[in-house]
Amino acid sequence: MLENTESGTAVEVGTGPAGTQRRRGRVEALLLSSWRRPFLAMALLIIAVVSVMAIAPTLFTSIDPRDCDLSMSRLGPGPGHPFGFDMQGCDYYSNIVYGARTSMLVGVLVAGLTFVIALVAGSLAGYYGGITDTVISRAADIVLGVPVTIASLVILYQFKSRGVGTIVFVLVLFTWAGTMRYLRSTVLQVKQLEYVQAARILGVGRLQNLRRHVLPNAITPLIVMSTLSVGAGMTAEAGFSILGVGIKLPAFSWGLQIAAASSDGNWQIAPLLMLFPALMLALTTLAFVVLGENLRDALDPRSA
Repeated sequence: MLENTESGTAVEVGTGPAGTQRRRGRVEALLLSSWRRPFLAMALLIIAVVSVMAIAPTLFTSIDPRDCDLSMSRLGPGPGHPFGFDMQGCDYYSNIVYGARTSMLVGVLVAGLTFVIALVAGSLAGYYGGITDTVISRAADIVLGVPVTIASLVILYQFKSRGVGTIVFVLVLFTWAGTMRYLRSTVLQVKQLEYVQAARILGVGRLQNLRRHVLPNAITPLIVMSTLSVGAGMTAEAGFSILGVGIKLPAFSWGLQIAAASSDGNWQIAPLLMLFPALMLALTTLAFVVLGENLRDALDPRSA
């Protein structure tokens, strides 16, 4: 069955456990057939490589990114140093490799925490309604009414030491509301379906009904949105670094490298210092977008 959410987006709602099994089968079929989809296969490969790079950077380089020699400052690629050297004479390839951890960590944490908050708040607001819905929805309205960019900059300026936790906190603070309202609208539609009403008539508890019948059929759009949020979080972290309110040195991140390359005209002298981290960020973000788009197509009943 196909229902329309308040945003006008069609979402799939199944008929209880059978609908959940069908969607799970579609995702498995999508992954198994990825070799026939070159863009999806490339996206999965990029995500896998960057993930391994973030978890175990020593598999990709044995050079310490903090081992620097000013005499090598801004030298181009050479034997053993495929990306050349940065302004401090540090091996730029090892900087890019170690920067993957921070960038990926920000994206994954933002997507994961937003997913959990939206899941809990959106399901409670949509299913229970009443005062619960009023309190949660009004809180979301307040967040949505705040100018995100200005508010984020103001908050980040208050922290003298900014790390991954600070950036993730600010991003989650201003992203959960929109995602929550999306899930809430889906829950409102699903809870009116016949099998959900039948379960309630048969005496199934409200919380159990929500967990077993409503959420499995309302959560799929949230999963797709969370996949897209990983790339968005990584891009936002880079943006904060460029504006001077992001993660501070001596941390490594692609955003910091882009910011350093763009300061004092360094990119004009050594454009590769801008190219390499920007290319890694763009490819990884695009990979998550492609994965999200394919997941959406796999979970769309019209693609069956």
